[in-house]
Amino acid sequence: MKFSVTRHILLPIILAVALIAGGSYLGRSVWAPKPVDIAAAKTEVKAVLARQQAAWNDGDIDAFMQDYMKSDDLRFASGGNINLGWQVTKDRYLARYPDGEAMGVLAFSDLEIEILGEIDALIFGRWSLARAADNPHGLFTLHMRKSGGQWQIVSDHTSSAE
Repeated sequence: MKFSVTRHILLPIILAVALIAGGSYLGRSVWAPKPVDIAAAKTEVKAVLARQQAAWNDGDIDAFMQDYMKSDDLRFASGGNINLGWQVTKDRYLARYPDGEAMGVLAFSDLEIEILGEIDALIFGRWSLARAADNPHGLFTLHMRKSGGQWQIVSDHTSSAE
């Protein structure tokens, strides 16, 4: 019986190399994060903010609230208070802004949008209301998350300038 050292040594080496190469390829395709189209994500986030601004300026709090995550986990912080939940946040808006005069005309400015990943974004900006009696303004920070193909606000921290 002839024993071939080459065949018994080469076959396991070839199999090992194939498994390592295949595993590396599969690891990249399955485990590597997907590249994020930053420009497209920023455009989508800006569209949400534009939609919110338009809804507010139409006096439509129901439409304004559609871009907030409809969940008890929604976090809204303002005036030293933290409110949890979509309905609680909507009720707060309705109580503070009962009509178009109280709502005024909303404008956002100085937007800084950071896309943190495929489904998370952080937005910094300024808000102002033009009203007959006054012009309140301040800063806001939004955490948005993409769910079901739509960006939604999951956390809103809004402050008012003195």
